[in-house]
Amino acid sequence: MAISDHVNLEQFMAGVQRRNPGETEFHQAVYEVAVDIFDFIQDKEIYHEAQILRRIAEPDRVVSFRVCWEDDNGNVRVQRGYRVQNNNAIGPYKGGLRFHKSVDQSILKFLAFEQTFKNSLTGLPMGGAKGGADFNPKGKSDNEVMRFCQSFMTELYRHVGEDTDVPAGDIGTGAREIGYMFGQYKRITNRYVGVLTGKGLEWGGSLVRTESTGYGVVYFAEDMLAQAGDDLEGKQVAVSGSGNVATFAAEKATQLGARVVTMSDSDGFVHDPGGFTQEKIDWVKRHKTHYRGRLSAYVDQFKGATFHAGERPWSVPCDIALPCATQNELGPDDARQLVANGARMVVEGANMPTTNDAVKLLREARVLFGPAKAANAGGVAVSGLEMSQNQTRMALREDELQKLLREIMRNIHSRCLAYADPRSDYIDYAKAANIAGFKKVADAMLAFGVV
Repeated sequence: MAISDHVNLEQFMAGVQRRNPGETEFHQAVYEVAVDIFDFIQDKEIYHEAQILRRIAEPDRVVSFRVCWEDDNGNVRVQRGYRVQNNNAIGPYKGGLRFHKSVDQSILKFLAFEQTFKNSLTGLPMGGAKGGADFNPKGKSDNEVMRFCQSFMTELYRHVGEDTDVPAGDIGTGAREIGYMFGQYKRITNRYVGVLTGKGLEWGGSLVRTESTGYGVVYFAEDMLAQAGDDLEGKQVAVSGSGNVATFAAEKATQLGARVVTMSDSDGFVHDPGGFTQEKIDWVKRHKTHYRGRLSAYVDQFKGATFHAGERPWSVPCDIALPCATQNELGPDDARQLVANGARMVVEGANMPTTNDAVKLLREARVLFGPAKAANAGGVAVSGLEMSQNQTRMALREDELQKLLREIMRNIHSRCLAYADPRSDYIDYAKAANIAGFKKVADAMLAFGVV
């Protein structure tokens, strides 16, 4: 087949949209990768002949199931559960379980697709998957959450295993939910194995897991700055979100000399011109995690801060923006505002928080852009280390894990640099990460033949 006979990007995306109607988030995620990969494989016949990108964009399997549970008033409730196993060419499926009212097949297929490349970039042997349910733990009692999680695992257990698929936590799925699901898995199978990560330290969990994603985002930003001959000292940082990723990103950025001036939740954002000190960050952690409160209460605790209801923090002047909340939270207007205010870098802490149009604007303005598949891979990297610890029945010390996390993030940055255009003085991290993540998975798939 001549190169000119190959399907082009537009034809490829038309096929993706036809096979996956209405799944806009999935279309977005595939396009974001495909636009770079098509350029990379243009003269590489072997990837075209084997239809590698189309095969990666078609999940190995999508499991959907009913989850029935009783609330505290004795009412029978029905949710829909999913597990999307996208690709296991380089290792067992690995990816979180999201419990949130927004969960549907499109969201989970986009996350599983993205996870495939993210896990590849870590250098660890992990495939890509994602799962969850349209269940919202907020406002539910512990007993209601337990009953839901037990029912969810009663179906999911047959599709997962320590060498098959190892889920983890995600939005709405913390230590409490992981505990309930692990207990049910153990009860059903009579096996004590590392089938989930994000477990409690007392029963097989790993140190550093909670902070790993947020720390990893800042480590990646630090490496991007170092490559540009700069560092975090004195930089003003805008962070969105107030969960684990956001608070630990704020913590590490502060430790490295930056001044974090914003955090947010679904109600709006806080602007603290004096900066979030460790004391203030600890308050946010307690308030959001233990009391499940709203961030607006921050301004009652700390003078000089203001709360901006219904707004996102991207209008606040900053050197570095760290979107750590949710997908598509930073759009074209936000990108234009960041550029106008002189932002030098946007580094993604959430999964796909920047729309494709916003990414294009940032690239055109030569704002350095750290994509989620590279920048927020610290969480799944430590999850991979937890898998190893479970398999060997040995626990690593915190200092060892901190060192490994830093090394993994540095190696991810190096893998991106290896595929950056040497002719350009602007490092397109998004394109480089897509190519680096793709090539490892693609070459493994070629080795297996047509399967």
